[in-house]
Formats: sequence, structure tokens, C-alpha cells
Amino acid sequence: MTTPSEEPAWKQRSVERSIKTAKLRAEQRVQRFLDAAQSIITEKGTTDFTVQEVVDRSKLSLRSFYLQFDGKHELLLALFEDALSRSAEQIRAATAGTSEPMDQLKIAVELLFEFCRPDPAAQRPLFTDFAPQLLLSHPAEVKVAHSSLLAFFVELMEKVSEAGQLREGVNPRRIAAMTMQTVMFIAQSSGAPDDATVHPISSDEVWAFCSQGFAHKG
Repeated sequence: MTTPSEEPAWKQRSVERSIKTAKLRAEQRVQRFLDAAQSIITEKGTTDFTVQEVVDRSKLSLRSFYLQFDGKHELLLALFEDALSRSAEQIRAATAGTSEPMDQLKIAVELLFEFCRPDPAAQRPLFTDFAPQLLLSHPAEVKVAHSSLLAFFVELMEKVSEAGQLREGVNPRRIAAMTMQTVMFIAQSSGAPDDATVHPISSDEVWAFCSQGFAHKG
């Protein structure tokens, strides 16, 4: 028997359906804004666009946009987090071709480098333009955005450690974070107009440099 203070079951079900429907509609609106922004970025090859352009492309209202996002920064952050998550999935899939831990880590490092370095033909301004700015202005947000990618690198580094291929005394989690950050920084800096662009840093060089810091010298 229910007490007077409890909601009737039919009312609870009705409220739950309403909340579920509202949540689904909100998710659909968010995705339309993300798709619109991504299509603009792909066309322009840059993150230099306005909120109004996104609203016009999505065919939704400006009010609807600001119900979902605080502004352009939050929209770009959502796109960046999504891109990092998809990159982590792609890197994971690429490492599935071998069971050797150190080979898996090498593949992951080299692919991450390729994903992050400036390449006009690849159209990846979220990594090459937005990410460096975000690192300086919102480091806490960067940490959250990188969580899925970092988790995968930690997983790989722990496998290397379990295989006895990690240098003694090295903490797998810390060295995974340092390796990932080093690779991304080198990649994002490799487009500077200097001698490095005449003889670009290769993914093999990046792997050789990073592995010297953690690989067991046996």
C-alpha cells in the first residue's frame, strides 16, 4: 500500500516518459549543432567561424543553441572531446593487429603523432589550432578531454610493464601521460616555419625519442 506522499505509479511513468523524450530531443539538437560545426570546419579548414553560421547550417534557432552550449568555446570543446574519443578508438583498432605490447605502443605513438601534426590536406584544425590554445587557457578542460586517450595509453604502458619491457622504477601511468603529452606537443609544434619543415620530424624519430625514456635496456 502506498502512502499519501508517494506519487501514483501512472504519474511516475508519465514523468519518466516526458523526461526521456526531452532528453532524446536535446541529444538530437546537440548532434545537429555538432554536425553543422564539423561540416563548416571541414569546408573552411579552420575553427574560425561564428555561432550564427552554425545555427544557420543546423536550421535550428539561436535560442536552442544557447540552451545546449554556453558559447562557441563549449561547442569546440565538445567536438574536440569527440574527436579524441574517435582517435582513441582508431588507434586501439590499429594496435589489434599485433599481440606484442611494445609493438602496440609503438603503433599508438606513431599514429597519435600523425593525427596531431599540422597537415593542410587532412583538415584537423581541432588538433592543430584549437588544442594548443585550449592547453594554455583551459588546462583542466584539456585533462578531461584527453581522459579516454590517456586511459588507452596507460593500458598499453601497463602491458609493456607486465611484459618486463619497462625500465625499472618507472610508473606506467605517469610515463604514459608524459609520453602522450610529448608526442602531441612535438606533433603540434612541427609545423613551425624553420629547418624542421625542410626535414620534418618523422613518427619513427618520435618513437625512438620517447622509447629511450621508458624502454628496458636489456
